[in-house]
Amino acid sequence: MPNRLADATSPYLLQHADNPVDWWEWGVEAFEEARRRNVPVLLSVGYAACHWCHVMAHESFEDAGLAGYLNERFVAVKVDREERPDVDAVYMEAVQAATGQGGWPMTVFLTPDKEPFYFGTYFPPAPRHGMPSFRQVLEGVDAAWRDRRQEVAEVAGRIRADLAERAAVYSAGAHNPPGEADLHQALVTLSREFDQARGGFGGAPKFPPAMVIEFLLRHHARTGSQAALEMAVRTGDAMARGGIHDQLGGGFARYSVDAGWVVPHFEKMLYDNALLLRAYLHLWRTTGSALARRVALSTADFLLRELRTPEGAFASALDADSLDEETGQSTEGAYYVWEPGQLVDLLGPADAATAARLFSVTADGTFEHGTSVLQLLAEPGESAGAGAEAFAEYEAIRARMLDARAARPAPARDDKVVAAWNGLAIAALAETGALLERPDLVEAAERAADLLLAVHLTPDGRLLRTSRDGRAGANTGVLEDYADTAEGFLALYAVTGAAEWLQLAGGLLDTVLKHFTDEASGALYDTADDAEELIRRPQDPTDNATPSGWTAAAGALLTYAAYTGSDRHRTAAERALGVVGALAGRAPRFIGWGLAVAEALLDGPREVAVVGPAGDPATAALRRAALLGTAPGAVVAVGEPGDTEVPLLADRPLVGGAPAAYVCRHFACDAPTTDAAALAQRLGAAVE
Repeated sequence: MPNRLADATSPYLLQHADNPVDWWEWGVEAFEEARRRNVPVLLSVGYAACHWCHVMAHESFEDAGLAGYLNERFVAVKVDREERPDVDAVYMEAVQAATGQGGWPMTVFLTPDKEPFYFGTYFPPAPRHGMPSFRQVLEGVDAAWRDRRQEVAEVAGRIRADLAERAAVYSAGAHNPPGEADLHQALVTLSREFDQARGGFGGAPKFPPAMVIEFLLRHHARTGSQAALEMAVRTGDAMARGGIHDQLGGGFARYSVDAGWVVPHFEKMLYDNALLLRAYLHLWRTTGSALARRVALSTADFLLRELRTPEGAFASALDADSLDEETGQSTEGAYYVWEPGQLVDLLGPADAATAARLFSVTADGTFEHGTSVLQLLAEPGESAGAGAEAFAEYEAIRARMLDARAARPAPARDDKVVAAWNGLAIAALAETGALLERPDLVEAAERAADLLLAVHLTPDGRLLRTSRDGRAGANTGVLEDYADTAEGFLALYAVTGAAEWLQLAGGLLDTVLKHFTDEASGALYDTADDAEELIRRPQDPTDNATPSGWTAAAGALLTYAAYTGSDRHRTAAERALGVVGALAGRAPRFIGWGLAVAEALLDGPREVAVVGPAGDPATAALRRAALLGTAPGAVVAVGEPGDTEVPLLADRPLVGGAPAAYVCRHFACDAPTTDAAALAQRLGAAVE
C-alpha cells in the first residue's frame, strides 16, 4: 500500500511512495507526531538522480523488517533537496561540521524540535569498510534516545550553538568589494591548484568549474592575462574531449570520478548544462574555437531534446542509472557505455574500427565489465589528415550510434521544474541563440520564461520554487530562484529588446532587497524573512554546483543598475560583493561567480546603448558587435530613437541620421560610433 508520499509532487519523493517505511513529508505535522510519540525524527535527504540514494532505498527502505523497526521507533521524514534547499543546507552544514564530509543520501537524526544530534550519509545494509549497518545505526540512536536523553540534548544544543556561531561570520559586517589585488591573488591561488596535465582544479573526483571559467575569461578580457585564458581553454578542451561530455548526444555529466575526466558519474543535471553552455559560448566568443562552438550548440540541442517539458520549461535531471538489457538490472551508465562488439554489430568492421579509434573504445574498456566511456581525444580529421572528409565520416558514425543508443532503455527523468535552474537555462539559451544565430534557442528561452511567469510567479510578485506538469509546488522560492530568474530575464532583455523582461527582473530584485537582505551589513540570506523558521536561517556566499544565491543576486543587481542607473541596486551589489574580497585569495574555486561579478564591477560594467530603427541592418550590425564584446559583464540595450522606457536608452539620438552605439560607464559615455567594427574593437570582440 502506498505511503503518504503518494500525494507528493516531487519525483524523488514519489520514488519512495511504495516503501514499507511510513514516510512523512517535511512539515509541522511530522514533528508534532514525533513529539506526541516521544521519538526522534529520521531525516533522509536526497534527490531523484542520486545513485546512492537509489542504492540505500533498495537495500534498506524497501526491507519490510527494517521498515517495521524504523516505523516503531522513529518518525521518518523524506526531503527532496532540490525542492527544499533550505532544509538541505542547514543540516548538510551540520553533517559537514560533525563528520568533515557530506553527500547524499544525507541521514540525520533530529529531536522533535528539529535539532540534529547524529549524522551520516549512506549506510549499508550490513557492516562493511568500517561503516556500521543502517540497522545498527537505528538501534544505537534508539538506545541513546531512550537511555541517555540528557546526553542527546547536550549534543543537540552544542550543534545548534555551533551553527549559530558559523552564521555570525557572514553577518558580522560587510567588507569592501574586491579590488585589483584581490582578483590577482585569486588568479595566483587558482594557478597553484590548476591541474597542468589534465585541466581543471584539484584531484578526483573532479567537478566542471563553470563559474571559475567565467571568472578566468572575464579576468583575461579586463587585464589581458594569458595565464587566465590558458587555464580556461585547457579546462574547457579537456572536459569537451573527456567522458564527462556526452560525445554522442551532447551535454555533460555531473562530475568525473577520476582526475582525467574519463569516467563520469552519469547523472546529467540541468544546472550543470546551463552553466557549461554559457561557459563554452563565452570560450568561443573569446577565442573563436570551433570545438567550443560545437560543444555549445550540442549542449543547447541536448537541453531542448531531452530536458524540455511539454509546458516549455526544462526538467531537472536525467538519472545516472538505467536498465541493462543483458542483466535486467538497473545499472549506472548502462545507457552510455559501449563495447567493441556492439560497434561491429551496428557499423560493420570497417566503420567500427574507425569509431573505436575516434571514441577510444577498447577491449579492456575504461568502465565496468570491459565497457568504454566514449571520449574524443583528437579532433576528427587531425590524425587522419583528411580534414572535412574525416569530419563528415565522424558525424555520420556519431549519428548512427546516437540513433542506436536511443533504442536502449533510457535513464529516468526528474521532470520537476526548478525556477533557479530554468533561469540559468534561459540566460544561456538566449545568449547562445543570439550569438550563434539560432533563433529557435531564443524562442525556447522565451517559452521557458513564460512558464515561470504563468506558474511560478504569484500575484504578489513572489516566486514558487518548483512546478511539475504545469502545476506549481507549495515551496516558496529561495534566494537563488530570484537571482537566477532575474539573470535569465535580463539576458532575454539584452537579446530581444523587450522592456518587460527588464521590468520583471527589477520586480524580482526588489523582493531580494526587501526580504533577503540584511540592511545593517548588506549580507544576503538564502531564505526570505517571512519563510519557515528553521534552526538557523541559511546563508552561504560560496558556490556549490550552482552559483551561490548571494553572488548571483549581486550580479543581477549590478546588471540591473547598469541598465537603469539605480544607485540603490548598485550599492546593494557592492555591499554584497564585500564577502568576495574576504574569500578571493583563500578559496577562489568556491567563489567563482562572485569573482566574475567583481570583474564586471571593476570594468564598470560597460553599458552599451544601441539606437536605431528595428529593421535597419546597421542597427542589427551594431547590436551583434555589442553582444560579441568580451568586456566583463557588459550590458546591451537596443531601442528606437526617442525610447524612454529604458533609462540607458534615453536621450541617445541617431548620429548623422544613422544608427549609433554609445559605450558608457555609470551613464557617462564615450563619443558614439556608427561603425560596427569600431564598436567590436572597443568592446574586445575576438570573433566577427
